[in-house]
Amino acid sequence: MSDPGTLAAAFAVGVLGGVHCLGMCGGIVGAISLGHSGAPGPVWPRLLAYNLGRMGSYVVAGALAGLLGLALLGALPQGQRILEFLAAVFLVLLGLYLGGWWPLLARLERLGGWFWKRIEPLGRHFIPVRHSGQALMVGAVWGWLPCGLVYSVLVWALASGGPVEGALLMAAFALGTLPNLLLMGLFAARLAGFVRNPWVRRGAGALLIAYGAWRLVGIAH
Repeated sequence: MSDPGTLAAAFAVGVLGGVHCLGMCGGIVGAISLGHSGAPGPVWPRLLAYNLGRMGSYVVAGALAGLLGLALLGALPQGQRILEFLAAVFLVLLGLYLGGWWPLLARLERLGGWFWKRIEPLGRHFIPVRHSGQALMVGAVWGWLPCGLVYSVLVWALASGGPVEGALLMAAFALGTLPNLLLMGLFAARLAGFVRNPWVRRGAGALLIAYGAWRLVGIAH
């Protein structure tokens, strides 16, 4: 399942879901970019390091999801079909969430709060961020922030076929989220208004719903 078409689709989901990323991670990115008084040098190395740490956590999570999916494939009759169906359903739910039509995934984000409360204090040790090493560690912690977007793609990684495939899928997705968050760091004030525009979120949500529905039709046939 790590064929170029699938990886390209995961990248596109990351790009479209970027409006949600800006809402979830925009605060810490803004803190790195706007609150860097006293930190030497330009801000972009710290922004890049933060995102590399975040993306690395996504890749680790993808490998774990792929490993779990591999075990489920052996235990469930027609496991591949079931997992692919769930992945497509979650893409539709993600689109409904981004568009503001049905916030079911917000409840799933709250379920991840238990784990987040235990690791979030680790990130505070590296704030304020004054160099790239601290930014890398903050990103690695923030990569586990409860996020319906990430959870949706992790369900997709379950159906990827194995840990390597799951890691590659999440890497492609993570690369898709990168442009939005880098731009957020460099143009925080301008992008904040753009992301709050409901038509931007609805457009991204509609595209994700269409893609998830297309996958559901393909699975049904």
